Amino acid sequence: MHEHAHPHDHVHDNEHHHGHSHGLVHDSVKRSREGIRAVSMSLAVLAAAAAAQAVIFVATDSVALLADLIHNAGDALTALPLGIAFLLRSARAERWAGLAVVAAIFVSACVAGFEAVQRLITPQTPSHLAALALAGVVGFAGNWLAARIRSSAGRRLDSAALVADGDHARADAYVSLAVIASAAAVWVGVRAADPLIGLAITLVILRITWHSWSTVRSHQPPSAA
Repeated sequence: MHEHAHPHDHVHDNEHHHGHSHGLVHDSVKRSREGIRAVSMSLAVLAAAAAAQAVIFVATDSVALLADLIHNAGDALTALPLGIAFLLRSARAERWAGLAVVAAIFVSACVAGFEAVQRLITPQTPSHLAALALAGVVGFAGNWLAARIRSSAGRRLDSAALVADGDHARADAYVSLAVIASAAAVWVGVRAADPLIGLAITLVILRITWHSWSTVRSHQPPSAA
């Protein structure tokens, strides 16, 4: 009886062991695929929004819109390091991707601030105000949808980089509303409103930079190598 039971137990143990190992591999691959899917979807949404805003910027020449456009384009490109990190299935790469996100936000703030100051020095009133307001609506919708995609996936996958990028996109949605405010202010005759709102957007982006940095720095992934 002992000889009969032992092979059976051995087979059972092997099956349990292999099933367990397969489950771990499956979870890792599943997380990688879900992360890449979320990053790809948000990239597509933000790229479409940035492209639409770029077309409108050519017509309006609004520095507030330019600040929002630069930021949205940079936000879309943060999908690249995040996608690579999920493809590698590396907690360390994911952390570095989070830092790349923070760097991209900071650079976009610097560029937007420079353009706003230049426009204050050399004033130029934007035109096609209805189109300018529409660009703000496009930016708001694109960022809000991207934020939902990223935040949901970030919480589900316990990814600090995705959570930070989701918070970033959500704040950007409200920043895009400032473009609508710029169109309204210029329409009622406040000509300096456009570059001033561009500066205000820059300050908001800097605040987002600090918040995202804090999120990425303090997070310790359970599988960190």
